[in-house]
Amino acid sequence: MMRINLTPLQLSAFLHLARTGSFRDAARSQRVSQPSLSRTIQAMEDAIGRRLFDRTTRRVQLTPTGRELRPIAERLVTEFDTGFGELAQFVEGRRGRITIAALPSIAAVLLPGAIARFLADNAAVDFQIMDGLSGTVVDAMVSGKADIGLTVRPTPAANLAYRPLAADAFGLVCRADHPLARSATAPWAVFADEPFIAMDPRSSVRAMTDAAFLQVGIAVRPLYECAFLATTGNLVAEGLGITALPRLTLSMIGSTGLVWRPLTAPSLRRSLGVLTQVGRSLSPAASAFLKVLAQHARKIASAQSA
Repeated sequence: MMRINLTPLQLSAFLHLARTGSFRDAARSQRVSQPSLSRTIQAMEDAIGRRLFDRTTRRVQLTPTGRELRPIAERLVTEFDTGFGELAQFVEGRRGRITIAALPSIAAVLLPGAIARFLADNAAVDFQIMDGLSGTVVDAMVSGKADIGLTVRPTPAANLAYRPLAADAFGLVCRADHPLARSATAPWAVFADEPFIAMDPRSSVRAMTDAAFLQVGIAVRPLYECAFLATTGNLVAEGLGITALPRLTLSMIGSTGLVWRPLTAPSLRRSLGVLTQVGRSLSPAASAFLKVLAQHARKIASAQSA
């Protein structure tokens, strides 16, 4: 089978000449000289081995071969323009797919608003969210299953880079009618004398509360250990104990009648940030989204401090 190699620029020149019927008008619309356009058409005819236009002193008309080529050229040029239009959208960050591995609190509280804001201007971007404990987030990043990780500061790893995004303060969570709710703040030492409802031992929240107890020098034996924040909140709401949670998690508790008081001595904040893989470039869409996420995180932090 004969193989014909024609470029999109040649096909576009051919179509301009076919539509105008004039070398002068076609050259002007393509912003090239008439001799340059003539050479382009001649090169096409040489490649095909047939004349594409019959030239007269007054008019340029398509030959049968030219008429056969015209719909093919229109389809190819349209496909080329569409393809490169999609590529341009990708390069500009307005098209693509972003896979995010995130802690449940970040996935539930920070991501929805940031994604909605981003999609308002970039509707062709798809998101996949993988929420899980901090270890799950790190594993997803190390394995390359996720483009971005959103978690607490992990143990340093050679192939992962961490960039802080927000600081999330820990506080006491108790019923509104609990005596501890009367104070504006509470020391960590209060957990030595109160039933403690703890998060799962594998969670980042549990790791930080255990570290705080160690720093204060108290031994706290959890009454319950919960994998889900809603369970923790409901146990507290039933008066079965108190707990310590980062402020960002409050909207996930799902129980009313609870209060949050900043914990002091020490004041403890967990660093929430972005994990990326060292040596792996982010897509334009992912890079653009991180800017929106950072702005949204600052907005949430400002609202909480107000």
